[in-house]
Amino acid sequence: MRSHCNTFTVTAIRPYRPTDRDDVFEICVRTGDSGTDATGLYSDDTLLPDIFADPYLTFQPDLAFVVDTGEHVAGYIISVADSVAFSEWYRDEWAPGFVLRHPVLPTTSEAERDLIAYGTNPGGLLIPEVGEFPAHLHIDLLPELQGQGFGRALIRTLLAALEQRGVPGVFLTMSASNTSARAFYDRLGFREVPSSSPGGPALAISTDAVL
Repeated sequence: MRSHCNTFTVTAIRPYRPTDRDDVFEICVRTGDSGTDATGLYSDDTLLPDIFADPYLTFQPDLAFVVDTGEHVAGYIISVADSVAFSEWYRDEWAPGFVLRHPVLPTTSEAERDLIAYGTNPGGLLIPEVGEFPAHLHIDLLPELQGQGFGRALIRTLLAALEQRGVPGVFLTMSASNTSARAFYDRLGFREVPSSSPGGPALAISTDAVL
């Protein structure tokens, strides 16, 4: 993967373009271990993007937005407006290829087995409160951009896009160990839904929320 410098000159938050795909994948991996770098953590570095980035960019690229530094993309937010429709598409169109790309081998670690199992189960993409919060999102920023307001701006951009489509709310699920991300979501007004659990927090927010 390409090495980036530590100083960024951010020029814009803008809609995703197909040419951003490699940068999005890199960010997904570099933040994929509860917010820290997951490069080399699994046998194939494409595993994380193949679950948490590429299917979203394939299914609904118009609900993806990026932070463009003028040289490359250093952050993104991706979403689907209808999580039920997405999970059905994932099951029928994405999961069969995913299984072929990421076989479970005798040498596969337990952690990787669990992640592959998650990637083959579209039901894991849904929460019981999906009727109230039909959309769901993933957001990641390289460390050099964190704490500078870009995460809030990305969330605000997505909420506006979803509200324009008549979507009332959006949810996310996260790792309980990512305490900095949890603090960020709490500050923005995300709240745990009733189905949330300590081991797998599920947070949601209305699209008309004022950030």
